[in-house]
Amino acid sequence: MATWSCLRIFAFIPKKKRTMTNSPGNWRVSVNVYVNDAFGAAHRAHASTVGITKYVAQAAAGLLLERELEYLGRVLNHPEHPFVAILGGAKVSDKIPVINALIDRKVDKILIGGAMAYTFFKAEGFTVGKSLVENDMLQTALAVKERAVAAGVELLLPTDHQIVDSYEPVKGGQIFTKTIPIEFTNAGHAGMDIGVETIKHFANALSDARTIIWNGPMGCLKSRRSIRETIGIAKVVADAADRGAIVVVGGGDSVAAVVKIGVADRITHISTGGGATLEFLAGEELPGVAALTEK
Repeated sequence: MATWSCLRIFAFIPKKKRTMTNSPGNWRVSVNVYVNDAFGAAHRAHASTVGITKYVAQAAAGLLLERELEYLGRVLNHPEHPFVAILGGAKVSDKIPVINALIDRKVDKILIGGAMAYTFFKAEGFTVGKSLVENDMLQTALAVKERAVAAGVELLLPTDHQIVDSYEPVKGGQIFTKTIPIEFTNAGHAGMDIGVETIKHFANALSDARTIIWNGPMGCLKSRRSIRETIGIAKVVADAADRGAIVVVGGGDSVAAVVKIGVADRITHISTGGGATLEFLAGEELPGVAALTEK
């Protein structure tokens, strides 16, 4: 009960004040052992993840945190090959450290979807229309792809995608998507999700994978009409897990996809971290883990 009383007080402290300077030293800590089971907060040096460890005799990982470190650590340090990473989401800038770390750790293939793929496409000279692009990351995207090629890593991009066309009138208040090859994209198109041919392309790349990590959606999950293929990837990785592959899924939208179609129980490990998962995959030290005396 003393431990519960000590930690519950953090819930009433504004987030901006939950820092190392607002440490448990400001209160009487009447516990000897601290257990951190919040992997999703382990990348933050807060009072509840780092500060308290300075005032207890033992600081240990809880069962969930232990499981996260076991599976993510296995993926990074001792993966069975072929090792394939699936990365998606809006911003390529969020994933560059992860891509570089995966290349360093001898990943065999990296499959890229989501809006971040359009930064790669534009960097290569493709027309991307009104799709989301980070223009300040074009040269970085090219450099990453060249680095992957030099390391013998296959970096695969979508071959087709679902788009909305701003030149077509809205019918009945609904916006309709259509699937076209990437090279047919024009100035009025905005990409929403990968296409059915890309699903086949990616499924083939995953067919012999022994280790798979998926972080980030393949499309815009806010639109019900444009998530079919993202869900298709969820089915592909679940099938891979059934064949005996180690499959780790992290990130809220990726997890939402496997939950939505009811295959979450077939996935080897579903990570509870967002930023923590990305930082771990990028090879960065997590303050909340580093502070523990027992891991």
